[in-house]
Amino acid sequence: MSIPTADPAAGLAVKAADRAHVFHSWSAQALIDPLAVAGAEGSYFWDYEGNRFLDFSSQLVNTNIGHQHPKVVAAIQEQAAKLCTLAPGFAVEPRSEAARLIAERTPGDLDKIFFTNGGAEAVENAVRMARLHTGRQKIMSTYRSYHGATGNAIALTGDPRRWPSETGISGVVHFWGPYAYRSHFHAENEAQECERALAHLEEVIAFEGPQTVAAIILESVVGTAGILIPPPGYLAGVREICDRYGIVFILDEVMSGFGRTGEWFAADHWGVVPDLLTFAKGVNSGYVPLGGVAISAEIAATFAERPFPGGLTYSGHPLACASAVATINAMAEEGIVENAKRIGEQVLGPGLRELAERHPSIGEVRGLGVFWALDLVKDRSTREPLVGYNAAGAANGPMAELAAACKKRGLWPFTNMNRFHVVPPCTVSEEEAKTGLAVLDEALSVADKYTV
Repeated sequence: MSIPTADPAAGLAVKAADRAHVFHSWSAQALIDPLAVAGAEGSYFWDYEGNRFLDFSSQLVNTNIGHQHPKVVAAIQEQAAKLCTLAPGFAVEPRSEAARLIAERTPGDLDKIFFTNGGAEAVENAVRMARLHTGRQKIMSTYRSYHGATGNAIALTGDPRRWPSETGISGVVHFWGPYAYRSHFHAENEAQECERALAHLEEVIAFEGPQTVAAIILESVVGTAGILIPPPGYLAGVREICDRYGIVFILDEVMSGFGRTGEWFAADHWGVVPDLLTFAKGVNSGYVPLGGVAISAEIAATFAERPFPGGLTYSGHPLACASAVATINAMAEEGIVENAKRIGEQVLGPGLRELAERHPSIGEVRGLGVFWALDLVKDRSTREPLVGYNAAGAANGPMAELAAACKKRGLWPFTNMNRFHVVPPCTVSEEEAKTGLAVLDEALSVADKYTV
């Protein structure tokens, strides 16, 4: 991999234009200093100073196939030369083929695909489908969750990003999902955590009125809020509860789908089939904005004679769908999902558990595939988090120091609150994964200073 010659002047110009005109998401505009990026390839990106970073964030956990995959880039170029755009009402080859390839890989009978521009819109439309299908209004989601930043999606989100946008009249009900390491249910093991979490969910449904609940939405594996792996039996238990009360079961696979956990979809680990499944991110690694909803036969039948009251100008955009076709085909041909599973089982999992033996700041290691988190603590005996809830946004402190230590050593991190997420591309090599772990090993000495 060759990095272009450093060009600091060009970088300064890019940064100046950004600071003058770009309004950044989730940020106090005067307090940020965005890195000017000159290029990227595979598991790396670099700046105009010639500094190269191993991308252990996959940007926003979406570049599953890595940066600048030549087959996907070529597919976008070819489609642009052929047909750049067409309204959603027409049948076009890349849209049809993308839908077919996705439907082949989704669990069960989720064979109809509604395309959106991203994950939040996918959630919005899944919620709309559930409400119209059931004639009910309430949607239930967990406190530790993230489902997007649009109207319903941000209301469904359980983390603090919800608070500034909350109206209090959204029809959303939050409940506690399983998290054995910090159990809300005082469970002593995963089996207890599963049993008590399911009992809690059923009790909340009873008090809300089952006849008022349209859907329960869960991330198959909770992503930004902690990479929380559901205990065995939990998703199947939620599926049974939904069936008993006529509630639509929505699985959000926006972050966990398309190879991230070492399976095409995280639900495949537990053999659970939802009624609706939302996706985005890894479907084409974010090369062109794309998301969607995979729809069961029963819910699709609701709209066979009844119009679905929703749509987007760019639904199933040809360039986006062409990139999805190329991505899915490349993942299948090159064994990328299998690589993610192997790297998780043979490199990241063992490597992170080895780090936990040396670093007192690591309270728990959890993950699947290339989807891992370190739960960082001040005190292993009490499990007190290294930083308080919603504190990691501070410009200084242990997590900011840890992130800075990683960047200084050429590793681009993903941190959230007291957690360090290890989420490289699904294409990451064994050598790259070990390089990242070695950097993390050095950087964690920063976090260790804050332990007791």
